[in-house]
Amino acid sequence: MILIPPSIRAVLVSLMMALPVHAEFRTENFDREPPNWEGVNNRNKFFETKTVEQNFGYSAETNHAGGQKGEAGGRINPAGEPAYYGFKLPKPIDLNTPMTAEGRLCVAKGPGNCLMGFFNAGTLSGWRTPNTMVARLNARGGTFHCHTEYATAKWRASAGVIGKIVLGSSITPVEIPAGQPLTWKLDYAPAADGGGMFNFHMAGATAACAIEPAHRRDGMTFTHFGLLPVLKSWDGAGDVWIDDVKVNGTAFDFSADPKWDESGNHRTYKSDDTRPKFDFGWSATHYAKGLRPGELGGLVFRGDCREPARLGCYGDKLTPLTLKSKLEARGKVTVLRAISDSTASIGFYHSEHSMAVNASQKHATPMDWLGINIEGPSSEGFFFYPVCRAHGDEAAVHGYDGGKAPRIYPDGKSRNWFLRYDPKGAGGNGEVTAGLDGQTCTMKLPPGLQTTGATFDRFGICTPWIDGNSVKVYFDDLTYTSSP
Repeated sequence: MILIPPSIRAVLVSLMMALPVHAEFRTENFDREPPNWEGVNNRNKFFETKTVEQNFGYSAETNHAGGQKGEAGGRINPAGEPAYYGFKLPKPIDLNTPMTAEGRLCVAKGPGNCLMGFFNAGTLSGWRTPNTMVARLNARGGTFHCHTEYATAKWRASAGVIGKIVLGSSITPVEIPAGQPLTWKLDYAPAADGGGMFNFHMAGATAACAIEPAHRRDGMTFTHFGLLPVLKSWDGAGDVWIDDVKVNGTAFDFSADPKWDESGNHRTYKSDDTRPKFDFGWSATHYAKGLRPGELGGLVFRGDCREPARLGCYGDKLTPLTLKSKLEARGKVTVLRAISDSTASIGFYHSEHSMAVNASQKHATPMDWLGINIEGPSSEGFFFYPVCRAHGDEAAVHGYDGGKAPRIYPDGKSRNWFLRYDPKGAGGNGEVTAGLDGQTCTMKLPPGLQTTGATFDRFGICTPWIDGNSVKVYFDDLTYTSSP
């Protein structure tokens, strides 16, 4: 045994500490279920499978909307799976063409949430649904609310309401009596400034929705006019009826079957897509187009830190890391479907602190978290940007940065991504860079966040702390820091 004098030992320790330290990385291709990954509530069993009942279309013997017998409508169930009943336009039209539709409708008393207007049968996915310009009829028992909304081909959206709306701030809808026939009219006109104006008139009032020039440039193409459910997740079904409809001058009195197109509108089935029934983890699928089948992902709802049943995670066990460590991750990602007011996250988190049940609704970002968020706002679509929160209230969110953050589309395409955290960046405060197919953005951490501290002992998916809608997302061929 060699004895080293204390003075020499101190010199050796200082020399070792001065040497560059290289973090260890781990690669996971998910070609089999990874043994080191741990899931908590990621296959949520606390919320039951729901029955979806779609039963709407032509009805020869009813006249709920007024007039003679014969109308269109019936039971429409909000769900994640597409369904519609609609008049196929003589040819597809876009935002360069004025459009009108009018008629009568009746929203039955009770629950319900459906869409009526122009849509594209080939792009029905999620909410707001791309290539739609519709009225949303949201039943509230004895009354209903009427909204206008649209979504471009690139998932950018806006809305109006019969009532008062301050975009991005507040909505105060008028309570319209349910269970009685009402006349309505929808009109759209392109504007000379490159935008457009979309109006829905009913009950002596108008829900106006201006289409911004940038959104009009995104494009919208419509193939049909008709009825469809709100395509979020399961919710209470309701009955809606329309009659004496005129679409761009073509009239339908429904005295005989008009032979409108239909899909999925007469079926009853079970669906696990019910908020917030998480269903993510290892999957034998191949959506992200990794080297081989097998990947990470699934249906990810926003969580809610106030209840343990509403939090979930699935991640690899790491040697604990901190904000003093360089952190990196990269791989492939694809988003199949995304809903307004939703978030899916991947990154470094803590198995206990990030899943802590507490009453706070101050932060959507879990404690002890550094990673990527896929989220809105709905007016701009979906973005891919960095988020960090220390062990406490100190947090930083890059946000969409006025539309300059990397955009990600729920179109099923495989994309390459990366995340890099440099503790020495931003003058020693630390900075995080996210990249997606050549797009990048960098978030500088505020002073003090790094010194407040955070510990990460997992890498993977962890749900946010404030609830909301879902993203269906998959990741593959991941490489990430596994120890300091």
